[in-house]
Amino acid sequence: MALLVQKFGGTSVGTIERIEAVADKVISYRDEGHDMVVVVSAMSGETNRLVELAKQVDAQARGRELDVLLTTGEQVTIALLAMALEKRGYPARSYTGAQAKITTDSAHNKARIKSIDHEKIADDLENGRIVVVAGFQGVDEFDNITTLGRGGSDTTGVALAAALKADECQIFTDVDGVYTTDPRVVPDARRLDTITFEEMLEMASLGSKVLQIRAVEFAQKYEVPLRVLSSFEAGDGTLITSEYGTDKTMEQALISGIAFNRDEAQLTINGVSDTPGVAYRILGPISDANIEVDMILQNVSADGTTDFTFTVHRNDFDTALGSLEQTAAQLKAREVSGNNKIVKISIVGVGMRSHAGIASRMFEILANEGINILMISTSEIKISVVVDEKYLELGVRALHEGFDLRTRS
Repeated sequence: MALLVQKFGGTSVGTIERIEAVADKVISYRDEGHDMVVVVSAMSGETNRLVELAKQVDAQARGRELDVLLTTGEQVTIALLAMALEKRGYPARSYTGAQAKITTDSAHNKARIKSIDHEKIADDLENGRIVVVAGFQGVDEFDNITTLGRGGSDTTGVALAAALKADECQIFTDVDGVYTTDPRVVPDARRLDTITFEEMLEMASLGSKVLQIRAVEFAQKYEVPLRVLSSFEAGDGTLITSEYGTDKTMEQALISGIAFNRDEAQLTINGVSDTPGVAYRILGPISDANIEVDMILQNVSADGTTDFTFTVHRNDFDTALGSLEQTAAQLKAREVSGNNKIVKISIVGVGMRSHAGIASRMFEILANEGINILMISTSEIKISVVVDEKYLELGVRALHEGFDLRTRS
């Protein structure tokens, strides 16, 4: 018998029929003898509906009252799922985040979990109940309702699994696991049986949207085995765990996956003085505008000036360009240019640590396709390149084939 924490997202509980299907799936695990804790999101589209209602009252709605409103979406789902389980003869009990004593800080709309008092949940499990918990929410030390922000339900599931010392946290979604790349771009992309926390963090940060970064970070910190499964198809999914797992084939894989991000924009300031503090004077105003910088490239020319290039999210392009133009005037730079028609393609794999030549192989594959590289960034287990957006699908497909990531026959 194992203790499993299962999380179902909005699509999985989007209708009464799907909630009934989730109840049947949970019962199938319960019938195998497992203790079950189920974390659910609001029904698909419900959170957006609530946000729209808030905006009709106050276009700038935020903070405490918005959290009070948004958490009602999950409260509906937990009650309906508990009813469905009870109807089938399986004792169940639902908990809001506050009732589950998920304590957070007081940062409304983006709170972080501080602790979980799981005594009530443990008692319910001891008495044979299936526990259903609202994701995405908690309560601060002053009893104010809080929400955890984007990906909050995944984080709730992992945090509960850590607190309860669950054997596994299972994230049910509309895909059946983590793939070597997006199957919509590469039809013969392969589902991975296992992937390390490090690799999953890199892929999530680089554009893979299967899991939220916060949830993977939490799972890695507390060593919670994390599995991605389909709500709609049977299968073993993908297990995310430490790289020191028992999978003897893991070391043989040089590259585990290819991630890409379409939301990139590039900015360059040419001909600024190559002196201490210039990088801060360029990026300081960007940071002050709450714009995150991704990749950075600096060159030094023969005349003692430097060219400075960096990337930001495409939505921030116009604001960043305006800021950079003001900075250029102050620094007496030669010119400022921008390009919001770029993408980032990345290869990820722990095998890079022990194998040379991965970067040169990547560059060779792209060169053979006539794809020019605009920027390069590396880490221990990742190589990212920026290219023109028209080459995105060609580049991903070529790298996927070149590193032999296709479905095994």
